Amino acid sequence: MSHREPHTRTEPHAGTVMGMRGCEAAATCGSDRPGHRLHAMQERLAGATASKWIDAIVVDSDDDGFATVAEFTGGRLRRVWHHDAFEGVLVVGAPVAVHDVYGVLAHGGRRFSVATA
Repeated sequence: MSHREPHTRTEPHAGTVMGMRGCEAAATCGSDRPGHRLHAMQERLAGATASKWIDAIVVDSDDDGFATVAEFTGGRLRRVWHHDAFEGVLVVGAPVAVHDVYGVLAHGGRRFSVATA
């Protein structure tokens, strides 16, 4: 019989998303996980599948990197996260688009990888 240590499951803190830990600073982040650095292939695939973009408007944004957007059609709310708090460019009322397949948020000419919160 082998002795096993009890498995401890770590839950994210309230207001966090899975996979967002391990990034020391946004400027030096090399992670391709959702919500971190936008991978070139992720950006290309999102650009090549234009029918999967969903137009929305920012209804909430905070300094911890969470943003809530409301879809123009249907009003569905989506909560997303980006490790660098969207570089401070998202404000309430800003028009954005969220790619429904590849986890990209577009704001003007900017593109951000996002994790669903």
